[in-house]
Amino acid sequence: MSEKIREDARNLRKLIREAEGVSDEVLVACARLKQAMVRARQNPQVNVDAGQRALMRLTQAESQALSLSTSLLRVHDELSKVARETMGGDGDGNTQIAPSAIGEENPALIEA
Repeated sequence: MSEKIREDARNLRKLIREAEGVSDEVLVACARLKQAMVRARQNPQVNVDAGQRALMRLTQAESQALSLSTSLLRVHDELSKVARETMGGDGDGNTQIAPSAIGEENPALIEA
């Protein structure tokens, strides 16, 4: 196997993990924001319904971020398959992703 293929594989591995990490950070940031929003409206001087639409929009954004995370896991899984095929499965630490984590137990989810 050529050194160029190994270099590309290392770069792809680094970048997919970086993208997955950023995706996780988005989920953490959204959770912190939601917590702060709920705490802020617990102030007795704030109406109980204050920020409800913002909370609903944030929940929608969290759902989209989770979908992004799942899609990145699917990308990671596909790249691992390519690595096994291209690099001959030389046991260099290919990532094993459970089918349930990427919705492969239900093929209809993959097309979404």
